[in-house]
Amino acid sequence: MDALRPHGWIILDKPLELGSTQAVGAVKRNLREAGLLGKGKDKLKVGHGGTLDPLATGVLPIAIGEATKLCGRMLDASKIYEFTIGFGAETETLDVEGAVTETSDHRPSLAEVEAVLPQFTGPIEQIPPKYSALKIDGKRAYDLARAGVAVEMKLRGVTIYSLSIRHPDTSSRHPELVSGSPEVLKQVQDDEALEGITLIAKVSKGTYIRSLARDIARALNTVGHVTMLRRTKAGPFTLKQAISLDKLNEIGKGADITDYLLPLEAGLDDIPAFDLTPDQAKLLRQGMTLDEQEMIGNPALNGLFLATENHGSPVALAELVDGTVKVVRGFNM
Repeated sequence: MDALRPHGWIILDKPLELGSTQAVGAVKRNLREAGLLGKGKDKLKVGHGGTLDPLATGVLPIAIGEATKLCGRMLDASKIYEFTIGFGAETETLDVEGAVTETSDHRPSLAEVEAVLPQFTGPIEQIPPKYSALKIDGKRAYDLARAGVAVEMKLRGVTIYSLSIRHPDTSSRHPELVSGSPEVLKQVQDDEALEGITLIAKVSKGTYIRSLARDIARALNTVGHVTMLRRTKAGPFTLKQAISLDKLNEIGKGADITDYLLPLEAGLDDIPAFDLTPDQAKLLRQGMTLDEQEMIGNPALNGLFLATENHGSPVALAELVDGTVKVVRGFNM
């Protein structure tokens, strides 16, 4: 990788109250201070691979340079979240930021929560929050809601691949058991009324965790809102690869960006790779097609794959269809 033209991913552990756009701005600022951003037509593009609300924390993939061509794939990727539902109050934003719109004295038990979760696993339909970035007649839903305009959000289909309990909220009544075993926690909490519950969900693109929390609470004959939201995985990226904002700021102070930058192909670890000859790579860079039979060491690929040269340098995201290799997205590394 050319140190003056970094292409790849910085995985930020986004802190509270920092918006996704602000996080992208922080990366740009550090690249600029390090003399890596460039100017004019040589200026590097920077983008994120999936919005996180300011009140959410966790994995925010930020693409730099040619990796921005993969942001769409990252938006389509599955995500894993940990989130806490606080029972007894529903808010207009479905999180702690909004005003309370409905309350309930009922508190569910752990057994009741366990019983209801299968209803929200698999393909489901949900109504997105009216305070969301979805566009209605060309305007953001949250702008309409803040302006007092009645917003009708339509049902949309999403998939919840898995949904499980992390641990009950025992801190207020049994602080000595917060670090105890799940078996002890479960024994204590089975019949107790819960003030909140923390869940882990693996979800498809388009899933609103705030809506999921609202609907789970209502299915439990109460109301609720999200009090904590943390993304632990986005596509192939996890918290293990994430850096803090402080670490990010070290780049602008002279730290080697390669200590924090993941390669472009790290965002494509779910598809196979195939190394091309120089002549084949040249043809793909020119937007030409390749015949499957002409590919030395034919890998019998079918569908998307990463075309590389020189044992790993990305050339293109390519697709093999009916014996012909076509470029989906070319990389100018």
